[in-house]
Amino acid sequence: MEFWVDPIKVIFEWLMLTLTGWGLSGELAVVIVDLLGIIALIMGAMLLDIMLVWVERKVVARFQGRLGPNRVGPWGLFQPFPDIIKLIIKEDTTPVGADKLVFNLAPILSLASVIFLWAVLPLASTIVGVDLNVGLLYLVAAGAIGTLSIIMAGWSSNNKYALLGAYRMVANMVSYEIPMVVALLIPTVLSGTMSLKGITLAQSNVWFVVLSPLGALLFLIAAIAELGRSPFDLNEGESEIVSGFHIEYSGMKFGLFYAGELLHAFTFGAFIGVMFFGGWQWPLPWGEKYALVGIFNVLAKGMFFYWVIMWIKYTVPRIRIDHMLAFNWKFLTPLAFVLLMVTAIVHALFMNMAPWLYTLAMFLANVLVGWVTLEILRSNARKQRVAVEAPQPVAQH
Repeated sequence: MEFWVDPIKVIFEWLMLTLTGWGLSGELAVVIVDLLGIIALIMGAMLLDIMLVWVERKVVARFQGRLGPNRVGPWGLFQPFPDIIKLIIKEDTTPVGADKLVFNLAPILSLASVIFLWAVLPLASTIVGVDLNVGLLYLVAAGAIGTLSIIMAGWSSNNKYALLGAYRMVANMVSYEIPMVVALLIPTVLSGTMSLKGITLAQSNVWFVVLSPLGALLFLIAAIAELGRSPFDLNEGESEIVSGFHIEYSGMKFGLFYAGELLHAFTFGAFIGVMFFGGWQWPLPWGEKYALVGIFNVLAKGMFFYWVIMWIKYTVPRIRIDHMLAFNWKFLTPLAFVLLMVTAIVHALFMNMAPWLYTLAMFLANVLVGWVTLEILRSNARKQRVAVEAPQPVAQH
């Protein structure tokens, strides 16, 4: 029964007894067990990544009226494995004039940046790699390594299309990281901590998506832009820059970029579930007590939001670069700052009142901000329509 409550503790104690029984010192045994835990986490994430390849292909097939993988294994479940073999045995090419060290390091960093995020993802009440008191800052910093890898790939490839794709990613990431950081400050204000475990515990009575639905929406939009997925996939833009920053990559190097993108999308989906939807505490009601149930809850939410991200990707067309940046700087960023200030003010005014009154005040504040935003957009759209429909003056000859 204890295994269901805290499996990591049971496995840790068993490994420690085994290693110390072999004559190893306690300190060395702890180091070995910790290394085994890190390896197990990475292997679990990579196995999940392999499954995401199949999920992505089946979902896009449904959206496009196709069957998707259906030959290798039942329902095509084993299709990713021959794909991996194909990538491994495919010829590895390096363009002439490329910086080989940077060129080869970029895909490794792309995948490693996602693995780093799992170190602070609270999978259950008793299962979290490191419970940092600045976990949200770590989330932003580790995610930026993926951006750096794309810049490295574009610059080192000695290809103008790859470099253009990298430049687009710089513009995208620098822009949308600002509303993302502001959106991350909303759970910080509501919980009083930047620890992801602390944020989850603070949602034991009411989820933060109820207190700040606009904050959850802002974070989702900024996360999609951070991932570089459609409609924000201008870093790849196949129709304009021939697949962008990784055009010169082949074989497993390209596979690492693809694997990092899929796992990154799922990881951000899990973080949305942790920060705004109660983490391990739902949909099954025993997530707080039983660690394995908590893991299921977190991964289920991650899969749901991964599906939402795919839904948006395969539905919304790509945004033009100037429209994408204008949307961020003229709309998303100001809205994020206004929402943060309103959240902080309402939180300070109602935090010591009855919980139902506090919840109602926070929710209505978000409704008010959303209504004012829509009215401003409607007014601007009306002015633009009047300007376009106005009769043009006849030129005098």
